[in-house]
Amino acid sequence: MRPSVEVIVFILVISLATLSSASADPTQNNQTLTDQQLTGMRLFNQSCRVCHTKPQMTSPLYGPQLSQSSGGGSAEVMREVISNGTPRMPGFKYHFDPAQIEAIVAYLKTLPSAPVAAPR
Repeated sequence: MRPSVEVIVFILVISLATLSSASADPTQNNQTLTDQQLTGMRLFNQSCRVCHTKPQMTSPLYGPQLSQSSGGGSAEVMREVISNGTPRMPGFKYHFDPAQIEAIVAYLKTLPSAPVAAPR
């Protein structure tokens, strides 16, 4: 016995609705980002993501994974590192204005800390 077309359509609609609500931006963790945080996310995606996220599971991570606990959780340390860089990272004080750097920091403060790997 084959299911009716109505049943198939109903299941398809429910599945799509579930997928669309579950596929919201995973970085948001059920929170709404402010305009400043959204600007920071856009700037992060344009200039920081290349080194601070893995494009594929098997790709290397060139810089540390960033989160709200980066720089010891200090917004001042985050601003300093983004502005002036480190020996392995260029500074962005000539690329971003202070408001843009502040937006990136605000966005980073929304990212959950990476889970600690279990000892083997």
